Amino acid sequence: MKKENVLFLLLAIITVICIMSIGVAVAERSIIIALLSVVGIVIALFLGISLRKKINEVSE
Repeated sequence: MKKENVLFLLLAIITVICIMSIGVAVAERSIIIALLSVVGIVIALFLGISLRKKINEVSE
């Protein structure tokens, strides 16, 4: 597996864990966990998109 693919896999796993933790936050009725989960999702998605952009710029 290429280094880039491992990074994308790691970001995808982090995003899924954050999405699952939103369910935990709803079950626990915790706004703090929900907010941290949403922030984690936004950060992971932003990192994935910026990494993809950098890889596309290098390959062109």
